Amino acid sequence: MQITLSPTRRDTPLTLSRTGDALTLNGEVLDFTPLPEGATLPREAIASDWFAGPVERVGGTLRLTLVLPHGANAPQETLFPAPLTLTGNGPVTLPPYELETPDAD
Repeated sequence: MQITLSPTRRDTPLTLSRTGDALTLNGEVLDFTPLPEGATLPREAIASDWFAGPVERVGGTLRLTLVLPHGANAPQETLFPAPLTLTGNGPVTLPPYELETPDAD
């Protein structure tokens, strides 16, 4: 599975995990197993605000673009993220939502 990330300022961070051709985004499961080779599912047909483009299957691999939410103080790796290639199942590590600031105690 290949995921391109589209950084967007949002108040809600994203948690993501993968199981086969299914993605769980903040608890919402979207299963793309039925998408046949060479097919494209347009963004408008996906019942989730986390998608920034269509989902397609090319060469047996799902390709999609997800919104990557970030806070007001996001690091460069979040603002300019590298694409993800997922080969296994489980939680997906995303770039940090925002920079951690030391406590002012």
